[in-house]
Amino acid sequence: MGREEMPIFTRSYDLLVWLLEVTRHFPKANRHDFTKRLLDAAFDLREYLEDANLKRGATCLNRLGEADEALARVRFSLY
Repeated sequence: MGREEMPIFTRSYDLLVWLLEVTRHFPKANRHDFTKRLLDAAFDLREYLEDANLKRGATCLNRLGEADEALARVRFSLY
């Protein structure tokens, strides 16, 4: 029996897909700079989660902390 993927990976992927679609419709004046910052934070979130999944112990916790910070940047950008 194979391992099921954790919901955080599915949800973070869905978030990236959604953000890529939504940012295409941002006003032209804001599209480049704002979109870059937002997508960088979202991709960082996904990268840190994937990395944390491969690590153990203190390194895993460190990556999860970085993922939390990236998520906070995404949230800040969306509000």
